[in-house]
Formats: sequence, structure tokens, C-alpha cells
Amino acid sequence: MTDVQLIDRLLRTPLGEVLAEARERRDARGPQRLTWSRKVFIPLSRLCADVCHYCTFATTPAQLPAAYLSPDEVLEIARAGQAAGCKEALFTLGDAPERRYGAAREWLARAGFARTIDYVRHCAELVLRETGLLPHVNAGLMDEGDYRALKPFAASCGLMLESASARLCAKGGAHFGSPDKEPALRLGSIAAAGRAAMPMTSGILVGIGETAKERIEALIALRDLHAEGGHLQEVIVQNFAPKPGTKMAAAPESAEADFLRAVAAARIVLPDAVSVQAPPNLNDERLAELIDAGIDDWGGISPVTMDHVNPEAPWPEVARLAAICAARGRPLVERLTAYPRFVQDDAWIDPALRPAVLRLADSEGLAREGDWSPGVATPAPGRAGAVLGARHEGPTAPALHRLLDRAAGGAELAQDEIVALFATRGAAAQAVVVAADALRRETMGDAVTFVVNRNINYTNICTHACSFCAFSKTSSKAGLRDRPYDLDLAEIAGRAREAQARGATEVCLQGGIHPRYTGDTYAAILGAVKDACPSLHVHAFSPLEVSQGARTLGVPVSDYLARLRDLGLGSLPGTAAEILDDEIRARICPDKLSTAEWLAVVGSAHRLGIATTATIMFGHCETPRHWARHLLAVRRLQVETGGFTEFVPLPFVHMEAPMYRRGEARKGPTWRETVLMHAVARIVLHGQIGSMQASWVKLGLGGAATMLGAGVNDLGGVLMNESISRAAGAAHGQDVTVADLAGIAESAGRSLRQRSTLYRDLGAVAEPEARETDFALLV
Repeated sequence: MTDVQLIDRLLRTPLGEVLAEARERRDARGPQRLTWSRKVFIPLSRLCADVCHYCTFATTPAQLPAAYLSPDEVLEIARAGQAAGCKEALFTLGDAPERRYGAAREWLARAGFARTIDYVRHCAELVLRETGLLPHVNAGLMDEGDYRALKPFAASCGLMLESASARLCAKGGAHFGSPDKEPALRLGSIAAAGRAAMPMTSGILVGIGETAKERIEALIALRDLHAEGGHLQEVIVQNFAPKPGTKMAAAPESAEADFLRAVAAARIVLPDAVSVQAPPNLNDERLAELIDAGIDDWGGISPVTMDHVNPEAPWPEVARLAAICAARGRPLVERLTAYPRFVQDDAWIDPALRPAVLRLADSEGLAREGDWSPGVATPAPGRAGAVLGARHEGPTAPALHRLLDRAAGGAELAQDEIVALFATRGAAAQAVVVAADALRRETMGDAVTFVVNRNINYTNICTHACSFCAFSKTSSKAGLRDRPYDLDLAEIAGRAREAQARGATEVCLQGGIHPRYTGDTYAAILGAVKDACPSLHVHAFSPLEVSQGARTLGVPVSDYLARLRDLGLGSLPGTAAEILDDEIRARICPDKLSTAEWLAVVGSAHRLGIATTATIMFGHCETPRHWARHLLAVRRLQVETGGFTEFVPLPFVHMEAPMYRRGEARKGPTWRETVLMHAVARIVLHGQIGSMQASWVKLGLGGAATMLGAGVNDLGGVLMNESISRAAGAAHGQDVTVADLAGIAESAGRSLRQRSTLYRDLGAVAEPEARETDFALLV
């Protein structure tokens, strides 16, 4: 279809059909949600070289105390936004005020700046450095060099096209006397942003004298610019609102049908990668109608500053907006000023800016929800009966229930289906959690299990440089926070005896990859424990350690595993898995086993009758697509071998992790992501791996208790002396008591039973003694 034919079709087709087509296009493009950005509005200057006939933002120097806000005034506004939870600092100002006003030129000269855009860059850098808010810059026409200069400090920029009709710049038009509104200049500036790899917002105004045909021509022009640069993240379709005191005060607003047609046309004309936005404060009476017209974003809403461009239109209450969205089956989700596909692509976010972006982002590149991170001392947001932290209302799509039914029947889900489960929000996410817990009840019953064990990390000296690990030390002279150590065999054996004396049925042995360790070293460690405690189950050696041991002896992995089995090895911890996707492994552990090598070691163990656990370490630099690949790899190996006893999600503890301190990782998973990891893993692995474990070391006792409502049936071990998570900065203790674990189970209305490492039932736990922790308060 040619553009002429497209325009004709969009104008002639009945409105109801155009709206339906737009909705269908919107619904097919991705997760069922509507996004918004929590912003603070910084009107850096209200002076402008242009005189648009509908604008009340621009004024004259005589009406202002100064031509520009001072740096202190800018920071005062930004800090108020930071305190209110904002993540975006929206810089709005007129086009090049210095071209028209001597007062602007004089102010800039006194401040040491040649141009307005130079001062904008300075303020953006200041706000980013002092508050961590991500600047979005609306500074009028800019060239490629200007955009490139902003990239280290601004996550995105914006320039409204408004109209592609030069006719509006003629006498009598809305843009007469406004040279910067020449369509060719604005299109050129937007194109320059693409060459500079700057994520960009643009849009059109509806009702300023353009024709219906010209509106669609403007959308087509933006479509073509995006085809060249790939940089448009959203297009705003904004309705003109006449304002008193302007030349267009008496001009009529566009008819609602015309406006809705323009919104729907934007969704149909623009590629799926570009979002369509309509300002909610200018359309408070027809928010549901805009959703039905195909929008997927509401733009920025500020809890602290008004809309300085449309001061007569207050922001909607976010709770009310969320309720309207939920009623349409599209939960309201906060995003950053840069959209997810730009956040997750290093080509678009400057290296200097990336650490600030990652601190605010979740795994999908949307805004991080809440302050909770794994390992923090603050209570988990969820609680019994509201695992996700709140109850969510609204319809859920029939397709979601069909997917959950297929998984409950034991079918393997496709990668995209698993990603879709991780993307659920609101009522849909709640449905996923409920389904997971129903599968837990069906498969494992209501008992909560645990093992009495002790962790013995025999060395923290390691030749590997995993970017997530704060536990390992490179040598005894490293001089890092924790002293390097290497336990001797007598100490290891002594700790095993102590553990057994305290009732442990298992010791878990793991350590760094010490440069002097060989396969014989690991065999000696195993032998020392079995000599000291013949009946104690030894759960030992990661697949990486097994591979290292075999390599140093020059023997096949299967032969070395058989040797360890014959010496008394009971099972292997499925650690060092991290993310079973080589794209991520190349970033976080490039010198570790590849995905195929890890699976091969574990598969060899299974074929020799050695059971293993399976883990995933999530919440750093990976995405839900990588989680899906990991879960499928584990499931498929389990179908083949049946050797996994349990699946253990391990949330990334960020505080002391090298990759976080270098600005290369997020702050661990969010609470929603953590809940969904346990729930989705239960769903994906249903019929193959029965036991789903929560790590109280990473989540805290209250967090682990809440996960019992998301498909979890096991709490792992009491883990006397767990030290890896503590090294990463986790605030939770190095061990818990059986009474503590009983309290967790009790908070969920379930009973606690002790198990062996291989899930033999060892009986119910007697009534626990009085404990210090009140789990009812935690959950």
C-alpha cells in the first residue's frame, strides 16, 4: 500500500474500524501494559526565539526574575523530585532564547556559557551527578554535535515535530513568526538525533490549523525518520487546548472523533517499536477512550511539579489512572525516560551514563519498583496472602490461562511463552503466582522441608575473576576486605564433626578455584570428611571444581566423578550455573565453564547415579529471555537424566559485587522479579523437578517465608557458616535455627518437616522453642 493509499484508507474507514485496528496492532506488539514516567519538570528558561500562537509557556524577560534558573534552583527542584521517587528530570525551555533576547545573552555570558545548549548540558550533568535522576532534554532545535555532547548526561531528548505542514508558518498560521517551527528544520534536527544515537521523543499537535491529511503526513514523516535512525522511542499525539491570553484563545479544539482518529492512525502508521502516547492531563475525561484508541504510554507525570507548558491541566492521580488501566486489562507500569530497548542496548546509552541507568532499571529495562534488593536488612515487601506486595484487580487475558493450563499438563513451554510469564504485572502476575502455588500443592503437598547442614567453604582464594563474586580472593597478598584463607584437612574434618554433633545430616563443601588444588586435593578433602564422619552426607564440589579436578589429573570428567562417588561423594551442588547462556557468561564469568560444559558435567554426574541440584543466579545484567533459556536448558537435561533434586533461584546480591561497583549491573532483582522467578520456575519445571527452594540467605527469613506462597516447598538448610552471600554484602545471618524455619512455615499456615539431602523424609519437627523473631511481623 502506498502512503497515498494509506492516508486515504485511514481517513475514509469508519472510526470504529480504525480504532479496532489500532488496538489490535497495539495488543500484538508486546506485553499487556501501559507505561508512564515519574518525572520532575525543570523549566530551565521560559524565554524563546519563537512566538507560537497557542503557547503560554514562553514569556518575556520583564516577566521573569532571571533569564534562566540558576544551578541552585535547578538542584532544588531536582532534589524535590528525587525525594518523591522521581527517576526523570525533564528539562524544558524555549528555542535558543539568546537569539532573540539580550537578557539571555548577558545571563549566559556572566555564567560563562556561549549558548543555551551549553548551559543545558551543564545542568544535566549537575542533576545526574547530585541526584541520580536521568535527564530528558527538550531544548528545541539541536544539531548532531549538540546531541552527542548531551549523551554522557541525558538518557533521552525530545523535539515535537508538531506538524509537517509549512503552511502553518505562513501569515495567519499558528507558527507564523516562529522560524524554528519550519518542518524541514525540525525533521532535520530529529534526523540528527538518530545519527548521534540519541533516544528521541517526538509528536504532533492536533487542532492547530492542520488538516486531517496533514496529521497523517506528519506521522509518515516521523515513521520515515525512524526507519533511517531507529531512534524514535515514542510519538506523542497531543490535542491542542486553547489558552486565554494567546492569539488562538478563541480557536476551537479538535473534535473528539478527529483526535481519536489521529491517535489510532499513529499506532497504525508507526512501527511497533515506537510507542504512542497521549497526555493524560489534557484528556482526563477520556482516558479509557484513549486506551481503546491504541496508546501504550501516558508520558511523564510529576508528583512535585506542575505541567509548566499546560498549567491549567493538573496531572491525574496515579492510583486513579492505574485503576482505569487495570480495568482495561493493561496494568500501569513505570518506565525510565529511555525506553527498554534503548536501556538494554549499549549502543544507545553512553558508558558514562550507564551506571545511573542500571541503578534505576529492572530486568526489562523498565523502572525499578521499590527500594528492596536481595541481601538488604529491610523487610521484604510481600506478605502471606499478598505475595507480590499488594492485591491486584482487573481481567487477565484468556491466552495466559491457556498457557498456564498447558504447563500444568506437563507441556514444555516455548521461550517466548516463558518470557511472557516473566513480563506479567498486576492481576496477570498474581494469576501466575496462584497457578504456581497450586502446582506446588498438587506436587509436593503442604509440608515445608529443610535439611540440617553446614557450609564449609574451604578456601576463598580463586584464579577466576567472576565479575559478580565478592567472595573470592586472588592471592594471600590481595589486601582486599576479607583475608584470604585456605583451610587444612584437619580443620575441615573438625568442622564436619562439629556439624554432625549439632545434628547435621549434610555438609556442603565448596570453595574458590585455588591455583594449587588438583583433583587429588578435592579427593583428599572428601576423604578427610568421610573418615571423620562416615555417615554424614557429603554434598560437594561445583561442576567447575569437578572439571578443574579432572583437568589437572588429565582424566575424563566421568572417570573423575566415578572416583569421587566411590570415595563417598553423595551429591553435587548445581552452583556455577549462574545464567546458562553464553552471551551472559561471556560478560560475568568468561573463564568459567560454558553452558554446554556445565550441562555436560552435571549430566555425567546424573548418569553415574550422583544427584545434583540446579541453580540460577539472576538480577545483574541479564534479561528474562536469558532466564527462559536457562530454565529450558535445566528442564531438557532433567527430561534426559532425571538427576536434579531441586531448583534454587539465587538472587544477585549487589552491594559488594565488583560488577555493580563498576556500574555494570543492576541492584539485584526487584521483589516482583524475585517472586516470579520462583513461580515461573515452578511452572516451567512442573512434572520434571518437584522441589523448589527459597534461599533465606539472599531473601531474609521474611522474604523466604513469603515465597512459600509462590510455589516454594523447601527452605534449604540451616547453613551453619554460609559466607559467600555475606561477602557480597548480604545483611542476613550466617545460620538459622530449626525454630526459625518452623516460624517461617507457621507464618504460611504449613508444617515443617526435616529431610535428607536426597529428600528422604526424616519426620516432623517437634514444637519449636521460643524464638526471638516474630515471623507474623515479617510476613
